[in-house]
Amino acid sequence: MAHEHAVHHETSPAPIWVGLGALFATLSFTGFFQWKSPMLGLIFGGIAAILLIVGLALWADDFFTHGKDEGHGTTAIVFFVLSEVIIFGSMFAAFWRAWEFHYHEWPKYVAEMNFIIPIILTFILWASSFTILKAEHAIEEGDRSSYNKWLLATFILGFLFVVIHVNEWRELWHEGYTLSSNMSGTAFYVLTGFHTSHVLVGLVGQLYFLWVGIRGLIDEKKVTGVKALSFYWHFVDIVWLFVATNAYFINSIPRLTAE
Repeated sequence: MAHEHAVHHETSPAPIWVGLGALFATLSFTGFFQWKSPMLGLIFGGIAAILLIVGLALWADDFFTHGKDEGHGTTAIVFFVLSEVIIFGSMFAAFWRAWEFHYHEWPKYVAEMNFIIPIILTFILWASSFTILKAEHAIEEGDRSSYNKWLLATFILGFLFVVIHVNEWRELWHEGYTLSSNMSGTAFYVLTGFHTSHVLVGLVGQLYFLWVGIRGLIDEKKVTGVKALSFYWHFVDIVWLFVATNAYFINSIPRLTAE
């Protein structure tokens, strides 16, 4: 006689919110570029951001409340970082080509850079790499209190990086060195802006994992997400060295040698 076994299925609305967020993100770009309506693009973009944040947070939260750590997060983040290396490499190649072919005109393009700022930003990111490594080791040992403190320190350092960077952009923009002023300006803001967008993604991830830690949902048995976040953050810190070298120093060589 056949026996029927009850099967329990976990359900979640999170994928629906994420899907709707992607839909509104598409509508946002369509409204701004195709329909020529900045306000519509802004509204749809705001809705998309809310839906994506809520959906992804709920989706991730399902894992910590009901899921099991299979240990695949680190592998996934490695492949993601490899794709990011290709993107950053393409951007560097485009910059080098423009810089080489317009070397003699470059001195009149580039603004006078404050080289102290990238040095300060580098030390901030190096410090944040140390603190997130300490957070990772703390949660691996089951020390949730130290984990929360070190991850909070990482977030503060990353946020400080963004604040200093944005203030620098504001000053340079006020001086007339804008995204559309010339090739040097375009390269500078694209390289530093694209990198800062990755810093912001890392900060969102840190906020989430800090929230999970404060709620007591994470322990030494569910550390793959933290390890993946740490790996991503180290990548962001390393790629900053290449961004700073190109956006500040190589970008300024024609101007410095012409003086």
